[in-house]
Amino acid sequence: MSASTTPSSRPAVTEREAREVAEAAREQHWRKPSFAKELFLGRFRLDLIHPHPLPADEAAQRGEEFLAKLRDFVETKVDGARIEREARIPDEVVDGLKELGAFGMKIDTKYGGLGLTQVYYNKALSLVGSASPAIGVLLSAHQSIGVPQPLKLFGTQEQKERFLPRCARTDISAFLLTEPDVGSDPARLATTAVPDGEDYVLDGVKLWTTNGVVADLLVVMARVPKSEGHKGGITAFVVETNSPGVTVENRNAFMGLRGIENGVTRFHQVRVPAADRVGEEGQGLKIALTTLNTGRLSLPASCVAAGKWCLKIAREWSAAREQWGKPVAHHEAVGSKISFIAATTFALEAVTDLASQMADEDRNDIRIEGALAKLYASEMAWTMADELVQIRGGRGFETAESLRARGERGVPAEQLLRDLRINRIFEGSTEIMHLLIAREAVDAHLSVAGDLIDPEKSLGDKARAGANAGVFYAKWLPKLVVGPGRLPATYGEFKHDVDLSGHLRYVERTARKLARSTFYAMSRWQGRMESKQGFLGRIVDIGAELFAMSAVCVRAELLRSQGDHGREAYQLADVFCRQSRIRIEELFNRLWTNTDDLDRKVVKGVLTGTYEWLEHGIVDPSGEGPWIADATPGPSQKENVHRPIR
Repeated sequence: MSASTTPSSRPAVTEREAREVAEAAREQHWRKPSFAKELFLGRFRLDLIHPHPLPADEAAQRGEEFLAKLRDFVETKVDGARIEREARIPDEVVDGLKELGAFGMKIDTKYGGLGLTQVYYNKALSLVGSASPAIGVLLSAHQSIGVPQPLKLFGTQEQKERFLPRCARTDISAFLLTEPDVGSDPARLATTAVPDGEDYVLDGVKLWTTNGVVADLLVVMARVPKSEGHKGGITAFVVETNSPGVTVENRNAFMGLRGIENGVTRFHQVRVPAADRVGEEGQGLKIALTTLNTGRLSLPASCVAAGKWCLKIAREWSAAREQWGKPVAHHEAVGSKISFIAATTFALEAVTDLASQMADEDRNDIRIEGALAKLYASEMAWTMADELVQIRGGRGFETAESLRARGERGVPAEQLLRDLRINRIFEGSTEIMHLLIAREAVDAHLSVAGDLIDPEKSLGDKARAGANAGVFYAKWLPKLVVGPGRLPATYGEFKHDVDLSGHLRYVERTARKLARSTFYAMSRWQGRMESKQGFLGRIVDIGAELFAMSAVCVRAELLRSQGDHGREAYQLADVFCRQSRIRIEELFNRLWTNTDDLDRKVVKGVLTGTYEWLEHGIVDPSGEGPWIADATPGPSQKENVHRPIR
């Protein structure tokens, strides 16, 4: 096929076709046990997470040594206020991080990296992100989803030897999937990679390319047309940013994370050697999803840092600020917020460290655990930051620069709120994470009964599925009636000065209740289950709370056994579990008592203009222009703002 072939227009994709593309990309089999998968099936496998896994001594020593160097660097070389003010990370800071080896934290030592474990990589991201969240994003986008991770999992030996040493010390990488009209629905991907001899020719536009403005290497997802000798499909490529035809057309600006280098990148007739294709044709989405299984854990790490800082500021401010004759911390309305921040910070660190250590141990399949950690941390960190702003009052709404200008401590609480907001959107929005996790959570059901609820399956297929389902449910359903959570002495090893055993029994009982609720819903709605996104979201949120409760109990026992603030850890775990149980009961109530049906009617009315009268009496300050920018392939008409840092 000639390189001059006009790229195809954006593919027209039905809802079913989009689901099929997503389904083909996900891992189809469970080759290792999964704590979270079992939890959603009503089986509380505490043995999969307790005793808490720990890093090897050599890995811990290497990690601690790097953390000490990184702490010295961020304390002496990083000015977070300057990055916020100038909306740019100074080049000398980036160069210093390169010299320190921070861009190669997750890269194997044989390629010039530091070879840190996921646990210590996350601790490093928490540390540097507390100084400047923009730096945390720079490093995590480069290593968690940029060139190093896909090559580690799917690259050839030649690709690893060629690209990984560069990524470890000199080059910055980025990951390019999203397009102006394509977000979480990659079946509509329009960027093409047309085979031409020993090369592919890329055409298309990518949006929100984190690190893209300064990147030297890109992982690009593009659609290869099916042709003779080419399977086709969405495919991953490593692309040199300085290749002819690559143009960074815009450096985007956001409400938070003002120092990130996020842009719009256009590809026009960009030649990419076939040797730079990652994996096989059609494997692109699988590569992206597999990369994100552990890549998503970098986001909870930043949320842990946010929680720790919220706790520090809340403690110091609430002790100093007096109201009605006593520090505001001693007023119940404020004290409950401080308790929530302390308990939730402990929980987020427990969830993140447990999931990360499980990733390092590689004994379990953590695709659900990683997704739950991302979902839960992004939501809870945002709530903690919001509560901190409320505790700080007017000072929480005031910028750090303004506070300093009038002689007070420059506490950037409002910046934290702005910086954290994106976490609920990128690397899978909360809504998409609900659907992704729900799909994995009901995988066992769909495996045995999927054909029963598929309207396109034949009667023969449905009959076979019915027989298989009958065997599965005859064994599974009776196990959801009783379990160890009913026995008062179960999990007695978690009973010390504070008794956590009752919380674990609650997790066991509630996991069975959750599984029964899911089964009942599938029986009730069958093929319409996938459209019940409100119900599925609540099911996932209950599972997230149960995972967090399990993690805090296991972490508290680990700290107690190590003599490391064990008494205090048990206290925090107890408070968190009690708070979590209240949230869980509310979610269960909302499974069946909600306004989902009424909401759909209102939405229909809104979209058809029934309530347009409600919008009268305002002016719209929005500028003119299309809702979605034109992304027609072709040569760039804009100046290239690519800015490599050397």
